[in-house]
Amino acid sequence: MEEAYEKLAAAIILQAVNDYRRAVKTKDGSVKRQVVTFIRSKWFRILTGINPAKFEQKLKEEALS
Repeated sequence: MEEAYEKLAAAIILQAVNDYRRAVKTKDGSVKRQVVTFIRSKWFRILTGINPAKFEQKLKEEALS
């Protein structure tokens, strides 16, 4: 059962990354802000255990390249 939760968490994070990438391409600042808000949220840390600041920085670096 735990594996199902891990897969769900991974899918949620992947969707956020895809939303951010699409927002960068379409210049949709609203969606970018929503994704960043999610990344900075407690829920993100619960789902991933990933450092939110580093994750956000990686997304921004990818968008610039």
